Amino acid sequence: MIVAIIPVIKQLAEALDAVLTFFHNNVGLSWGTAIIAVTVATRALLVPLTFRSLKSLTRMRALQPQLKEIQEKYKNDKQRMQQEMMRFYQENKINPFSSCIPLIAQAPIFIALYTVLRSDLRVDICGQAAHPCGSAASWFFIPDLTDKASGTVAIALVILFVATQLGSMLVMPMSVDKSQRAIMLVLPAVLVPLIFRLPAGLVLYWITTNIWTIGQQYTVQRILPTPDAPTPEEARAAKPPPPPPKKRKKRR
Repeated sequence: MIVAIIPVIKQLAEALDAVLTFFHNNVGLSWGTAIIAVTVATRALLVPLTFRSLKSLTRMRALQPQLKEIQEKYKNDKQRMQQEMMRFYQENKINPFSSCIPLIAQAPIFIALYTVLRSDLRVDICGQAAHPCGSAASWFFIPDLTDKASGTVAIALVILFVATQLGSMLVMPMSVDKSQRAIMLVLPAVLVPLIFRLPAGLVLYWITTNIWTIGQQYTVQRILPTPDAPTPEEARAAKPPPPPPKKRKKRR
């Protein structure tokens, strides 16, 4: 599986390097702005996939009362609970794993951009110069996009990352219980040590995609409000009554 993925990542890294170089050389963007442009272009391409995912999440949130009733009814029988919940998802045409699809689709891009910043793009910007690269790789307060940040720059990037990551999670339609929601909110703090190890340009990509998520979800909430869903009592009343049992013929 991993062996099959590596060539895909390599090809994707080459494509990202070409796009970043195009934005810089032909459009005239700085390297940092080119990374933002690539992020926006990538998220724009994923809009149809993300929209379907958000639509499914919004529908699931509307059906939470019925889901909670199933969980409460079968809380002592986990296997039966899972069976009933899957049947409920099928009846209502909901994919409970839809929220993971956009994240999975972005993962190869994230890995490929890491590869580009650590190798191809670094050579494009700095040649064979050792770290630090110099002003060619700087962008606003970031001294080197191809290297990990340190000092006040790293602290600023961490603050921006945590703030935007929390914001992107808070605006998402949550269809999980309180414990899972708490885990999602704690996740940015868990990822902070990783931020100190990543190239600053990759952190810039992450912050930009978080900001995109916030704006995208705000737009979706305006054009795709939570649909009305029946209460558990209304859902039971709407179901047709079970057919009467067949009468057995008396044997003579």
